[in-house]
Amino acid sequence: MAKRSKTWLAEWLTGKLPAMPTREDMAQNRWLAPIAHRFLSPELWRFTRRSVPRGVALGLFAGFIVPVGQIFLAAFLALPARANVPLAALVTFVTNPFTLPFWLLTANKVGKFVLKIDAATGGSARAEIDSGRWQDFGWFAFLQTAGVTAFGFVVLAVVTSALGYLLASWFWRWRVGKRRRLLLRRRRVSAAPAE
Repeated sequence: MAKRSKTWLAEWLTGKLPAMPTREDMAQNRWLAPIAHRFLSPELWRFTRRSVPRGVALGLFAGFIVPVGQIFLAAFLALPARANVPLAALVTFVTNPFTLPFWLLTANKVGKFVLKIDAATGGSARAEIDSGRWQDFGWFAFLQTAGVTAFGFVVLAVVTSALGYLLASWFWRWRVGKRRRLLLRRRRVSAAPAE
């Protein structure tokens, strides 16, 4: 069996996913030029038990915290964290133009749940807002909704990145354990005396 390079999965993903940037693409990007030499480091492109969960967590965090330029944020965060750069960039696509309405609604609901806006304002404050005296300030309701939604995105960024890290770590251990059991089984079969 031919030995694979340590970056074979990154190379395979780059070939299968046209939106996946290569190391050279990221190194030639004008925004990344000051730190382009760091992106050429092979350790940032390997899939290891430590870099994969970090990449997933940073990708989810960047995907929810920044609506534009999330791939670059994930790449910048991956450098000091020594996380897997392609995976961090790929995971940011959990928030994209097609899923944004769903995430906006979810972030609003999460923000309302965490902040408990209705319970915290009480009946008199809610009655004052609904009285109509604030209609001249139409942006007031928009700011309230936008603030709750933004807070919901912060909560989603923190919670999903933590869950993503734990799930990626668990999946990695499960997969390595499965491979190890298969290898041990093969060795036992090949070492067994022929009858």
